[in-house]
Amino acid sequence: MALEAEAILGILRTCQVGRLELIGSEVLQFELRNNPDPVRREYADGVLKRATIFQPTTNQVELRAGALKAAGLKPIDALHLASAVEASADYFCTCDDRLMKRARSADTGRTRVLSPVELSAEVA
Repeated sequence: MALEAEAILGILRTCQVGRLELIGSEVLQFELRNNPDPVRREYADGVLKRATIFQPTTNQVELRAGALKAAGLKPIDALHLASAVEASADYFCTCDDRLMKRARSADTGRTRVLSPVELSAEVA
């Protein structure tokens, strides 16, 4: 877990210096508003405010999410990944092993699904 946390912080630093662009989404905002922990909510809000691209939940996102749900993703996970794909993200980074496994077997176009450690190594 420490290695993963270190990788996440490194990825955020890489975004801060402009080597990666952070993408926010309406789905992320929804989850953020529903986080019961005020400390985590405030930290996540600060991170999300650094996003340089914002993906609303459009009909295309919802259609793509439907296909991803059919591939075995949970509804909220399908919306997150569909948002990334619709925003033409190069990477979708997740700590959720179940999501990663199912997402890697789904059609995500050019969007690669990576763990924080994998993404950190990719952009290093």
